[in-house]
Amino acid sequence: MSDVATASAPPAGKLLRAGLWAAQVLIFAGFTLFGCMKFFMPVDQLAAMWVWPGQVPVWFLRLMGIIDFAGGVGVLLPALTRIQPRLTVLAALGCVLLQIAAMIFHLSRGEAAALPLNVILLALSAFILWGRGKRAPIAPRG
Repeated sequence: MSDVATASAPPAGKLLRAGLWAAQVLIFAGFTLFGCMKFFMPVDQLAAMWVWPGQVPVWFLRLMGIIDFAGGVGVLLPALTRIQPRLTVLAALGCVLLQIAAMIFHLSRGEAAALPLNVILLALSAFILWGRGKRAPIAPRG
C-alpha cells in the first residue's frame, strides 16, 4: 500500500482575499438592509414594493427579517473581529440555504422576476462559503 501525499492548495492571493472581503461587505449590507426592512417596516409599505409580504403572516415576515439580519451580521462580524471566525462559514452556509429556499418560494408563487436578486445573493454567499471555508479561512485571535 503506497502512501500518497496530497498537495495542499497554495495560499490565497490578494485578489481572492479582497474579493472575499468585498463579497462579505455586500452580503452584510444587503442582508442587514432587507432584514431591517422586513422587521421594522409596516407590511403595507413592504407589500407596495414586493408582492409577497402582504400575503404571508406577519410573524413569518418578521422572522425572515431576523434571519436575514443574522445572516448578514454573521457573514462579516466574526471574520472582521477574528472572534469565532468559523461562524462566518456557517453564516454563509445559512445564506446559501436561505436563497435556495427563497428561490423555491418565489418560483412556487410565479414570482420569477424576484430570482435575479436571489441568484446574485446565492452566488456571493456560495463564494464566501467556499472562500472562507477552503481557500482563505480567517485565523481566530490568539
